[in-house]
Amino acid sequence: MQAESSRPEIRLQGTAAAPGVGRGPAYLLLQGMAIVACQKVPDVEAELRRFDLALEATRQAITKLRQEVAQSLGESEAAIFDAHLLVLDDVALIDDVSKEVRATGFNVEFCFQEVVQRYIDIFERMEDAFLRERASDIRDVTSRVLHHLLGTRPAHATMAARQQVVVARDLTPSETAGLPEDGVLAFVTEEGGRTGHSAIMARSLEIPAVVGVKGLMEAVQEGDVILVDGETGAVVINPTGATLEGYRSQELAIRRRRDRVMLEIALPDVTSDGEGFALQANIGGPEDLEDARLYCAQGVGLYRTENLYLRLDAWPTEAQQYEEYAEVVREAKGRLVTFRTLDLGGDKRLGDLNDEANPFMGYRAIRLCLDRPDVFRPQLRAILRAAALGPVAVMFPMISGIEEFRRAKEVLTSVADELAAEGIRPKERIRLGAMIEIPSVAAVAEDLAQEVDFFSVGTNDLVQYLLAVDRGNPRISALYEPAHPAVVRTLERIFKAARQHGVATAVCGELAGDPVWAPLLIGLGAHELSMAPPAIPEVRFVLRHSTKDELVRLAQQALALSECSAIKALLADYSATKLKLR
Repeated sequence: MQAESSRPEIRLQGTAAAPGVGRGPAYLLLQGMAIVACQKVPDVEAELRRFDLALEATRQAITKLRQEVAQSLGESEAAIFDAHLLVLDDVALIDDVSKEVRATGFNVEFCFQEVVQRYIDIFERMEDAFLRERASDIRDVTSRVLHHLLGTRPAHATMAARQQVVVARDLTPSETAGLPEDGVLAFVTEEGGRTGHSAIMARSLEIPAVVGVKGLMEAVQEGDVILVDGETGAVVINPTGATLEGYRSQELAIRRRRDRVMLEIALPDVTSDGEGFALQANIGGPEDLEDARLYCAQGVGLYRTENLYLRLDAWPTEAQQYEEYAEVVREAKGRLVTFRTLDLGGDKRLGDLNDEANPFMGYRAIRLCLDRPDVFRPQLRAILRAAALGPVAVMFPMISGIEEFRRAKEVLTSVADELAAEGIRPKERIRLGAMIEIPSVAAVAEDLAQEVDFFSVGTNDLVQYLLAVDRGNPRISALYEPAHPAVVRTLERIFKAARQHGVATAVCGELAGDPVWAPLLIGLGAHELSMAPPAIPEVRFVLRHSTKDELVRLAQQALALSECSAIKALLADYSATKLKLR
């Protein structure tokens, strides 16, 4: 136990990024972009050759780091650095830098930093947290290139960070991968979010982590002791003896819970009285299948096909899409892969998509696809060709009503007929589904249930649209409340409509992977829950230790409540009881 500091205890709140509790002396990682002077250069072409050499040196360094991470953590984590390599091969970015050097005659370091900052500003303005946090990846690559150009070395956590808590403004994936292999007790950052690559790597490294702690760097001093609660997002600077004592029992409970949960990771998806359910994986590409297998997912419940478009920053060809889709279907080894067709628009911009005043209600998802057969048909051809290799389902995002689903189905049928004439047929019948994300389609769910094979509820957008709350707007994000009675009752109506017509219902939004929410979703009538693979063990444990009657009773109790706080307390108490936290 660390001695109490003479400084008072300070409590801060951030976002829980990786579970567990860590405490120890603070290791301050002081970072900053390299200082770049603006200078006129005598030879522009020589300057650009120097830029090419720096890009190649950076490419080699990242490739080496990728190999090291693949060996130590696995291919899924190593794939994070593929995005970094794509930045180095971004023709538009490199051309912009070259044009800037030629137009101004300034040194390439200065021009590179100026151009990249414009890219970073674009990402940071995006509403989607996942895409907004890609700015960190660009900063990571930028820092590496600048250090090569300047002949300097970046700051990093040395072996001195062992048995300490790393404190930083933010951690890039490279910095996270560079943490000492053993002994880092936890890390905490002032910036970043739970979907950031550093947070993803922290979960793989099993290092407790909290991110997005406002005021952190100003509050922490050398010599401080830090307690990091990766379960609740709490950060305590210079905890008192009483605080440490209170956490001691919590740490023990967390370790016991994790050990108990992991013992059941490979057990069947059935409740304690034999009622089946299915836990599936959300993936963005073939690299995510390793985690899906590790956590015993029954299949892929959501394949985010737009990730390929965003990685390429271009409209991929049918051949490019088929190559990736076929790899996933083959690697799934007979388990169902559910493809969500292209969900671009909103905050996921690409190519010739124009800016809109209200992009979340604009030209996106199925609206874009139905308007752009040159985009939609090649994707459907690639998916249906992959379906010749194994079981596949297809779901259309942002469906607003029955007519829209029929139009999408007609295009798919036309493509299927086209491929059949070429001798290409799916291995099994393809199930067709609609994503339920818009209040209008929730209101006509009973009609739509007569047209589809399954529903997949996208809770992220459904909650946002039902409550008219932009979850990316910090001024009102607190109003984004899934426990609102309107959300619970809308979910119940969707599941009831599906049940009446024998239609399977899945949930693929964030709520599906939350052990607090999963019991309610199954109790309301969902059959399948699809989530990020690391979320599967706790959800499986809670559901396996429940009976069907308990889940239905929980749902009935939640439906009878009229206040968010009461619903949240009900669900939290149930989950905590099953996990033996209370």
